[in-house]
Amino acid sequence: MRTSNIVVVTLGLDAIFFAVNFLVFLSGGSRAVLSQAVSTVTDLIGSVMILWGQLAADLPATAKHPFGRGKERFFWAYSAGLVTFSLAGGLVCLEGLEQALDPRTVTDLGTGILTVGGTFLASLGSLLVVLLELRKDRRSVHQLLASSHQGVKTIFLQDVVSLAGAGVALAGIAIVRYTGPPSVDGLSAAVVGALLLYTGFALAAEGREFLVGRAVGEEEGRAILSLVERYPYVRHVLGMQSMVLSPDDRLVVLRVNFMDEMNTDDVEMHIDQLRRFVTGEFPLVKHLIIEPVRAAGEDLVMDERTTPQEVHGPPFAPEPLTAGRGSGGAPPVRHDEHGSNGARSA
Repeated sequence: MRTSNIVVVTLGLDAIFFAVNFLVFLSGGSRAVLSQAVSTVTDLIGSVMILWGQLAADLPATAKHPFGRGKERFFWAYSAGLVTFSLAGGLVCLEGLEQALDPRTVTDLGTGILTVGGTFLASLGSLLVVLLELRKDRRSVHQLLASSHQGVKTIFLQDVVSLAGAGVALAGIAIVRYTGPPSVDGLSAAVVGALLLYTGFALAAEGREFLVGRAVGEEEGRAILSLVERYPYVRHVLGMQSMVLSPDDRLVVLRVNFMDEMNTDDVEMHIDQLRRFVTGEFPLVKHLIIEPVRAAGEDLVMDERTTPQEVHGPPFAPEPLTAGRGSGGAPPVRHDEHGSNGARSA
């Protein structure tokens, strides 16, 4: 997903409509218009933070950060959700409640309606950009919300909240202009503030899960385990641990019981081939640690070449793999003395 395209479009629209809404607020005093100015500047700051997180996450791995800096994307998305949404929501709520409890005359309502209407259309346009990017990636909104793409998810929810907030603000200004008292202007602003607060805390709660080390999803985890257990020289997978390092990176640790009759060199070769098999089918698994163990959980006695290791590439030319579904190919097929394929001892 081209996150940078979405962020750039969002930045441009937010910068324009923040300036327009704020100028209209200064001339007319509408708290509903102010809520839209604050909402757009919130989106603007949040988009900058998300873009910075994406740039920081692209820095190469170092000795200090051996698994890369992918969690930068989670940290800055978390900050964008908690800081910008929560602070902006609190400010708008206070201003709205003050206007509702102590109404002041609101002027330039016609200009306010046009401005908030423009903000509504801009939010709709930004939302359509996200939906088009999802369509290009053949992903649904449900898949986005269930994914670890916190940056895109934050922008998507920003647009949804902006759209809903602009609708509420537009209704409030229209009521004040044609029928209602000025207090309605404050009430509509307070509703927009509450929407911002709720969204900020919801995003922060989910972002926290990824920051502290969330495992891969159940479906993805089961698929990885099923694939490893289909490898003909694996008897059992005794354990699996995982962590989402970024939307495009997974760390997976496997404790694998290989067939008993293999020697040290055989295990070393099959660790490498199993790595190629898994990463070929699951390209997001960029860090794979395979630890060979006995069935009862006791570590195998091996030399330093085959101690539990993170395998980034073959130490020697492995046996060729037959082409399979993924780029890693299918595992080698084992033939027993009776000529049957893939037979395993009980």
